[in-house]
Order: sequence, then C-alpha cells, then structure tokens
Amino acid sequence: MAPPVAMALILGSLVALAVLLRRWLGRGRLYRIIFEADTPAGKGFDVVLLLAIVASVLSVVLESDPRLRVRYMVPFGILEWGFTLLFGLEYVLRLLCVGQPLRYATSFYGVVDLVAILPTFLGLILPGSQSFLVVRILRLLRVFRILKLGEYLKESELLWQALVASRRKILVFLLTIITLVIVIGALMFLIEGEAGGFVSIPVGIYWAVVTITTVGYGDVAPVTPLGRFVASAVMLLGYSIIAVPTGILSVGLRDAHRQRRQSGRVCRRCGCTDHDSDARFCKACGAGL
Repeated sequence: MAPPVAMALILGSLVALAVLLRRWLGRGRLYRIIFEADTPAGKGFDVVLLLAIVASVLSVVLESDPRLRVRYMVPFGILEWGFTLLFGLEYVLRLLCVGQPLRYATSFYGVVDLVAILPTFLGLILPGSQSFLVVRILRLLRVFRILKLGEYLKESELLWQALVASRRKILVFLLTIITLVIVIGALMFLIEGEAGGFVSIPVGIYWAVVTITTVGYGDVAPVTPLGRFVASAVMLLGYSIIAVPTGILSVGLRDAHRQRRQSGRVCRRCGCTDHDSDARFCKACGAGL
C-alpha cells in the first residue's frame, strides 16, 4: 500500500472514530471530559494523557540510543504508532467538541498537539535512504509532546501570569545586563589584550557573560594584576545580580496569587479559563458558564 494512501486511511479512521465517540457521549459531556478536570471522568482523562505523554517522551529518549534502537526496533515502532494514534484521536476530539475549532487549532496547545503527531505521519511519505536525515529530524519533534504537560498543570498558568506581569522589569534587567557585559568585555580587552587571550571585544564579552553568571569555564582568564582585580569585582557582582530576577519573579508570583480567583470552569465557546468563582457568564465572549 502506498504511503499516502495508508496515511489517508489512518486519518480517516481517526476522524470516523472521533465522530462515533462524539455521538455516543454527546458534545457537552465530551467537552467536560476533555477540557474540564472537576469531574471524575475529566480527572481520569487527564491522568491517562499525562501517563501517555511521559511514556511517549521516555520512549523517544530511549530510542535515541543506537544500541537500544537496533535491538528493540519493532517495540519502539509499535509504541510510536500507538502514541501517535492516541494523541491524534485526542486532537480530533478536541476540534470536534470546541465551539471554535480554528481558534483552538491556532492556539499554543493546539499547535503543540499537531507538532506532536505530525512527524510520524510525515515519515510515511518520506521513505528511502536519501531522506533518512530529514525523517530523523522530524522524529526529534516528538519531544514537543512534553510541552503538553503544561496544559494539565494549573500552576503553570499562575507562573505565566507572573512572567507577563513582570515582563517590563525583566526586560529592563536584561538590557542592563547586556550593557554591563559589553562594557566589561571592552574593558578586559583593553586591560589584557591578546597576551591574556582576549583577542577581541566579543571574546571579552563572552568572558564577562561566563564570569558574571558564575559559570567560569576557565578557557579565557586574566593574567595581569589589574585584570584579576576587575575579574574579582565581576565575580562578586555576579552573585548579587543572580538574586535580581528571582526577586522580580517572586513578587510577580505573589501578586498573581492574590489576584487569582478562578473557578476551574472553561468556556465552551472560546476556551477562556480566567473566571471568578461566582461568575455565571464568560468574561471574554459572554457565553453562559
């Protein structure tokens, strides 16, 4: 059977099965199971998907070992197709039960879901040794399945809110660090020069980044007394700088936690989840909750 035909049959079977499940369970019940975790069925669905995501990522990691890949080629292939069909069915079900399928498909998690299943299907239409490298690159994209974990961790939303609220402070901090490492790199280039391994300002900037982050590879190091004095000051400065983003994020998390009063319900029309505990209508589109 030609690979395009096989892929069409597989996709058609997934769509048909998803349609049957939707008719059997009903759109409303299916939506509650997939998108809401405040029911036993919804919690069970999330647990199964979490286990499948972890197992699929573990399979990808183990398959990257050449010895394991050769020895267990058939089991790895079976697992990969099993996970691909499972995540493919989940993706189609999500599209069928949401009010705006295109909005979900173009959302962050919608794109992640699609990227998680595409490589295996694309491998069907890219056979032959001449495209082996391309297939291998596409198969590496399966690691993106781990991003699906964030969809089931409610605290990730709180962390994201803190990052968004602190984005200006973080941007100012990064711009300050960039300016600082450029100045330090140029200064070390003038002090040490080629004799100390600082053959250019970019090398000095590289040394400043490595030193100020307390990594200290040691491939470039000052040799003059003045250079070592400046290096000591930069090292001490690095310890104080590390605490700055931690403090910014801590304040953002505290503020986000204070402002968060969500009910855990999801709007069926637009997918919005940021609702107050006593809300009766969606704050984004006005639909009833």
